[in-house]
Amino acid sequence: MPAPDAAPSPVSFSEALWYWLKLGFISFGGPTGQIAIMHRDLVEQKRWISERRFLHALNYCMLLPGPEATQLATYIGWMMHKTRGAIAAGSLFVLPSLIILIALSWIYMAYGNVPAVAGVLYGVKPAVTALVAMAAHRIATRALRHASLWCIAAAAFIGIYAFNVPFPYIVLAAGVLGALGGRFAPGQFAAGGGHASAGKRYGSALIDDDTPPPAHARFTWPGVARVCATCLALWSGVIGLLYACFGPSGTLTQMGWFFTKAALLTFGGAYAVLPYINQGGVEQYHWLTATQMMDGLALGETTPGPLIMIVSFIGFVGGWTQPLFGAQSALVTATAAAVVATYFTFLPSFFLILLGAPIIESTHGNLSFTAPLIGITAAVVGVILNLAVYFAYHVLWPQGLGQHFDALSAAIGIAAMIALIRYKIGVIPVILACGAVGFIASFI
Repeated sequence: MPAPDAAPSPVSFSEALWYWLKLGFISFGGPTGQIAIMHRDLVEQKRWISERRFLHALNYCMLLPGPEATQLATYIGWMMHKTRGAIAAGSLFVLPSLIILIALSWIYMAYGNVPAVAGVLYGVKPAVTALVAMAAHRIATRALRHASLWCIAAAAFIGIYAFNVPFPYIVLAAGVLGALGGRFAPGQFAAGGGHASAGKRYGSALIDDDTPPPAHARFTWPGVARVCATCLALWSGVIGLLYACFGPSGTLTQMGWFFTKAALLTFGGAYAVLPYINQGGVEQYHWLTATQMMDGLALGETTPGPLIMIVSFIGFVGGWTQPLFGAQSALVTATAAAVVATYFTFLPSFFLILLGAPIIESTHGNLSFTAPLIGITAAVVGVILNLAVYFAYHVLWPQGLGQHFDALSAAIGIAAMIALIRYKIGVIPVILACGAVGFIASFI
């Protein structure tokens, strides 16, 4: 750790590379935990960036669709080492999770019906339902500050639960209501709290409060054109290759289109986009079942990296059940599908950081949530609550409503909810404990 009064020595690209790789393996705890790890390492200990600049970047990332912790790492990597730094930071934040999830997904698909494994998964499903309910509770307590926002949340729940309104339409309607609310009732749609202010100093930083943006961080129209052209080529080149090889109805082609749309709808974090992914992956394309969706969410919660990495699991299962190269090629197709799902989910994040960060760096003023985003966040509460109800239905009545009620699953779910909300126990210990209960129950 450098002396508080002395600026840290310049960080080489290779040194940063090792840090981003390590971060990819230790980034447990969801976006809050991941951002806390980066704050401790980069602001407090290494002092690569000041707290004010760190929070300034975070505020921008929170406005974007996509995983905010991954985007924050990409932003800081870009500030330090240009485009190659952004690619290294963002990719290494995700790559360990992708490799681990492919391995776990293979074990799940190959051995998931083994009684011991099935018992563990039996205990995990109620815990996942509790996790989704907790996410709705957590976002509601932070976002629903006025009656109008509660009304938007309720309307979103009714729309998706009772009328099966597609998630993109709910997002659009909520954004419009937020914009109207910001104009006619600004007090109820004003941003507040969040990460707007920074009050601590940990000593001089490499990128300090008054450090001018480097040359590559200055906004230019040619720079905008380069970023747009490059990202469009990376997207259209791969989707065009998939289209040429497998046609418009091929599994990998459909995944490319679907996860691109999903990536642009992840306002409010991974839990907000899960209902949309569930609608597409389970109900529209039938890549996996609702039970497998819950199992994948559990795997995503217990591995490092952003929770949205569940897309890798969805891709893997979809490729496994619909092999493109014959029955013996399930693993090859599944791995390719996991990579495709991950690629199209995260490419927009790189695009949005490289495109918008120079604009954000042109001013160090505070950044606030816009009124449309506040409306969308309110709707997200209702959408996530719908997902919790959907999962609870499949867990508590596995044979259908009116059939056998699974009392043990209900007890596990209630215990998990109490542990998470009342006693603030971490996600991983709760999932492991519930899995152990399911394992024991499978032998009784």
